[in-house]
Amino acid sequence: MTDVIFKDKIKVLIDSLKSICANYGLGNDGNEFKIITQVFLYKFMNDKFTFETKLLDEKLKNSDNWEKEISEYSENAYEMLLLKLGGETAILKPEHFISKLFDRQNEAEFAKLFDDTLMDVAITNNEIFSVKTEGGAKVRLFDRLTEYISDTSKRDNFAKAIINKIVSVSFENIFNQKYDFYATIFEYLIKDYNKDGGGKYAEYYTPHAVAKIMVAILVIEPSQNVTVYDPSAGSGTLLMNIAHAIGEEKCTIYSQDISQKSSNLLRLNLILNNLVHSIPNIIQGNTILHPYHKNDEGKLEKFDFIVSNPPFKLDFSDFRNDLDSKENHKRFFAGIPNIPKKAIDKMAIYTLFLQHIMFSLSKTGKAAVVVPTGFITAQTGIDKKIRQKLVESKMLAGVVSMPSNIFATTGTNVSIVFMDRSNKENVVLIDASNLGEKVKEGKNQKTVLTAKEEQKIIDTFNNKEQVDDFSVVVSYDEITKKNYSLSAGQYFEVKIEYVDITAEEFADKMNTFTFNLDKLFAESKVLEIEISKNLKGLKYEK
Repeated sequence: MTDVIFKDKIKVLIDSLKSICANYGLGNDGNEFKIITQVFLYKFMNDKFTFETKLLDEKLKNSDNWEKEISEYSENAYEMLLLKLGGETAILKPEHFISKLFDRQNEAEFAKLFDDTLMDVAITNNEIFSVKTEGGAKVRLFDRLTEYISDTSKRDNFAKAIINKIVSVSFENIFNQKYDFYATIFEYLIKDYNKDGGGKYAEYYTPHAVAKIMVAILVIEPSQNVTVYDPSAGSGTLLMNIAHAIGEEKCTIYSQDISQKSSNLLRLNLILNNLVHSIPNIIQGNTILHPYHKNDEGKLEKFDFIVSNPPFKLDFSDFRNDLDSKENHKRFFAGIPNIPKKAIDKMAIYTLFLQHIMFSLSKTGKAAVVVPTGFITAQTGIDKKIRQKLVESKMLAGVVSMPSNIFATTGTNVSIVFMDRSNKENVVLIDASNLGEKVKEGKNQKTVLTAKEEQKIIDTFNNKEQVDDFSVVVSYDEITKKNYSLSAGQYFEVKIEYVDITAEEFADKMNTFTFNLDKLFAESKVLEIEISKNLKGLKYEK
């Protein structure tokens, strides 16, 4: 079965689950995404368990009835089988199998059995698969899903509909697939649940073009045992891209995000992408107020790579004054935005994330951060102080100014700031604002870059090329002289075209210009007289 056919089959399953939710009154309900994502995860875990155990035991692989064969294991034999499983695979008991629930669907209180099974899977795998909150509480894998149906008489049938749908499809053949396969499935899975058009706390999806460019510029050499961090991770698009580029087994992911929904989606993304070992480092909490990741000395952890698409504007007035403490002065070196009298929801929280990221970089660390383009030229306030620090500390690699509407959900023009603590010489500034083509996405207009344009940006940056009206390579001193502006356009050379003409031709052209100007001035004088006469006539009529 080809990738395309299998992707289509999975998409049909996802759509079928959404249809079941709609039939039971949960279409567009706030809890629908929990049901869809958790049922999909339960199915995925079942089939991955099947796939991995068949690799461990030839009898299971060659059996016509895998469930019957494994259920005949002795308790000790089953325990040994579980011990051989890798840490990326959830531990399941025979009663957790989808096929077992399918066989028991006509029992009384089947909805309770279904929910109890999910909860037992969650408890069994709590140590590895739970997301933590900043306070240390654990957010389990599953909820009691049928309890989202308010009519208790319909819960059994709802659970049966789900089991009958997921038992008929097998994911076993997908576990040898590559990252792009899972990225497509994940995006389709969450497409109706990740549309925060207001650009609020990191819930919207980072476009593939932006993620690709960020990662291709950050990861240009092989790495081993590195740490990757996103302080506003959302559903994890950037983290998955950079982990794939480095190698899932060569990096450990750390993240924090205030949104419970985003943290749950990120956990699902990690499970799909063979990054289960990083789930204990996924924290649900307020990064700016309560940064979680600290070293043994209690100081904030430093990371090798940081990627982030933080929220730009957000009302954080309720905890703004709590940030203004002695322990935060070093982290927020450029200052904390004041609470405005009006437009309180437009407080520039991205400046806090930028400062936090700079503070969290290791001595050789690299970072890529999406910012509003206004940041790169602002001549006063916190923005300028941050740019000044980037330049004076010699930790700037460059900036790419993206086309407008690269995000369909926000009209804000964005740029990507690249940091590199080892870059002590030239800085690359790219103006890619004229690239891409406009397309409609729903009610919004979006700019889409071609693969060739994406590669042009990547190659120009990595090769430190100077291209007319597109890119410049400048020194830190030059940036200082330009008042710390990071806009490529301010460094482009003004071109003057010279044409070879004789003295007679030059005199001829000057005479023509003089004649034309005299003629225009004369016509202008006549018009002024006419207008003056008309105005006087109007005055007398009154």
